[in-house]
Amino acid sequence: MTTLNSQVQVQAPYSGSIPGNDNPQGTITLTIQEAVRRGLGTNLGKIGADTASQQSYAQRLSARSSFLPTISASISENAEKVNLAAEGFSASAFGVSGFNFPTVVGPFHFYDARGTLQQDLLDFTAIHNLRSARQSENAAKFNTTQAREEVVLAVTGTYLQLMATIAEVEAQRAEVQYAETSYKQARAQADAGDKAPIDANRSLVELQTEQQRLRSQLGDLRKQKNTLVRLIGLPLSVDLQITEKLQAQPSDTTSVEAAVRRSWEQRQDLKSAAAQLHAAEEARKAAGAEYLPSATVNGYFGIEGINPNQGNGVFQGSATLNIPLFNGGRIHADTIQAEAVITQRRAELSSERGDVELDVRNAYIDLSVANDQIITAESNRKLALATLQQSQDRFAVGVADSVEVVNSQQALAAADHDYISSLLAQNLAKVTLAHAMGEAEKDILELFKGSN
Repeated sequence: MTTLNSQVQVQAPYSGSIPGNDNPQGTITLTIQEAVRRGLGTNLGKIGADTASQQSYAQRLSARSSFLPTISASISENAEKVNLAAEGFSASAFGVSGFNFPTVVGPFHFYDARGTLQQDLLDFTAIHNLRSARQSENAAKFNTTQAREEVVLAVTGTYLQLMATIAEVEAQRAEVQYAETSYKQARAQADAGDKAPIDANRSLVELQTEQQRLRSQLGDLRKQKNTLVRLIGLPLSVDLQITEKLQAQPSDTTSVEAAVRRSWEQRQDLKSAAAQLHAAEEARKAAGAEYLPSATVNGYFGIEGINPNQGNGVFQGSATLNIPLFNGGRIHADTIQAEAVITQRRAELSSERGDVELDVRNAYIDLSVANDQIITAESNRKLALATLQQSQDRFAVGVADSVEVVNSQQALAAADHDYISSLLAQNLAKVTLAHAMGEAEKDILELFKGSN
């Protein structure tokens, strides 16, 4: 998710969800903490990370299977007829003359019941492949935790946008009331002959303009609710209500440098990149280990006979030491490929480290700017409201026309919008900073515990 000019943009797959276990209908009241909880359970991005982690777990189990014996059992019933002459058996072949050596033996029947075992005793390639699989599994687990952070950022940012839209609607309703009061005043004075009809018409245009803006914002509010509902697995048919209010947050006292150092320690995507580098290094060792000898043992034990009551034990066991001598350059090619992956993973880790620092520093810049904007916007809002009240009083006593009143109304509307935008920008900057430091899920409850 990214924020640009206080606008929330949630990218796929975090923009979708699956239905939750419950299926609420009608009107529901949703807190920001409840929204995050639902998002963590139903958001598609989190589900995708979970399934990727399961796949990595399965790959590690597959790599571990190389160290475990392969044991199987079989039983068979056989019918056979053998052409001894075709196999090279004859009286002359054994230097015996005058002996009637059979050409064909059989048909005869026998059964075979046996258990077989195969075990790798020494395989350095398998050892390093298992270590690589473990690191890949760790990387997937870190990605799963990071996905939770992304869901928290997406849901919280969208919830804050909804809070800002509600505040805009409330402010616009007040603007409509101001415009309606001014129009009624101008209409009454025009009907009494104290003001020109143009003043009443100008006030009516302003009233209708404010009413149009209110309708547009109400439509935006419904769409914002639908967006949040899709993020957290609720039915689109629910009537979503929130009671929390957008408000200013306290300033952060942590220094930028301390925040950067902490983010390097806590960001899960950075840990994932490091684990992927370790996995690539183990894969390189596995490729090099293909030059080394390997040892295996295998064998079987069973019973053979013409029937189950007339059988004898049979067995076979062997140990094999395999020493690679020449493979046409395949191992060298595997090594070069593994080294290329290491180079790529090392570059990605270095770049990710820089990206994490950039996220933190940019979040601090956004937070600093938003803090200053709130102070200025709040002052402008108070001044604009006082100016409108003075303009209405001046219009009532006949020393000002409706132009001054309309201009004051528009100035107040702009001041309200700027104030709400600055509140949204500050709250988003706080959430973005927590996300940049890898602490969004942990800090979300503390950040907004006083928003009611």
